[in-house]
Amino acid sequence: MATMRCASQTSNCREYLALEPNPSDHPRASTTFLSKSQADVWEKRRSNHLNHVSPGQLTKKYSSCSTIFLDDSTVSQPNLRTTVKCMTLAIYYHIKNRDADRSLDIFDERLHPLTREKIPEEYFEHDPEHKFIYRFVHTLSSATQLTAEGAVVTLVYLERLLTYAEIDICPTNWKRIVLGAILLASKFWDDRAVWNVVDYCQILKDVTVEDMNEMERHFLELLQFNINVPFSVYAKYYFDLRSLADDNNLNVLFTPLSKERAQNLEAISRLCDDKYKDVCRAAMRRSFSADNFIGIRRSNAIIS
Repeated sequence: MATMRCASQTSNCREYLALEPNPSDHPRASTTFLSKSQADVWEKRRSNHLNHVSPGQLTKKYSSCSTIFLDDSTVSQPNLRTTVKCMTLAIYYHIKNRDADRSLDIFDERLHPLTREKIPEEYFEHDPEHKFIYRFVHTLSSATQLTAEGAVVTLVYLERLLTYAEIDICPTNWKRIVLGAILLASKFWDDRAVWNVVDYCQILKDVTVEDMNEMERHFLELLQFNINVPFSVYAKYYFDLRSLADDNNLNVLFTPLSKERAQNLEAISRLCDDKYKDVCRAAMRRSFSADNFIGIRRSNAIIS
């Protein structure tokens, strides 16, 4: 009886999780990478508190009455280096705090190696460090001119794949999953990116065009060809990456607000304000037109 009750509870839990909105599709659903990072962040803070560890010299700069500190990253124009560093940290937490080792053959590096060099089996038994993931992604992004916006979308595609395909990112598949996500983000999001599979094969000398084409096809099929990323979802991932950077004390370059930059920001703000006013005027004209239409008096029909 107890076994049946436990099985029923497990089934209900799975059904509840299945009904949860997918964070890569819905703007109000919490991103998976931020949820996976919270346990480590709280544990580090708890350990520092119990062991009376000093936070050390504060490197983050705060604005005052006389000086305003800003970074050079915005939601529409993120800083590339900071975004890639945060994106790879999110991938690191995905691997470190994964639920299991579910995978698919197409992403298994043991079956589809990215290099002809013999890789020892011990390599796949340990989680990669963040700096190793960053080095791999930085090499690809530099060679393929991946934009910061494309890096954010890469993470969206990655989490969408893990959810749709019900797999985990682990030591045996993380490189090929990240490679596939970057390939799609470069193709379908970055207007500046003109890279195709052949260009990636020139970067990864030992990878064949056939292998890359097959992986791209499988990736798209597993995404159910859903490569659309609404701006609301993109913005959520961007700000959650900012939160991840803040939680992990990643160095973000803050500089004092100069006179020239203040003038540029004022000009941009004025331009946006003018555009907003134009939209409001157009909306008002449409409203007046509708009011006039409603207010038209029709003459009574005369039936002879």
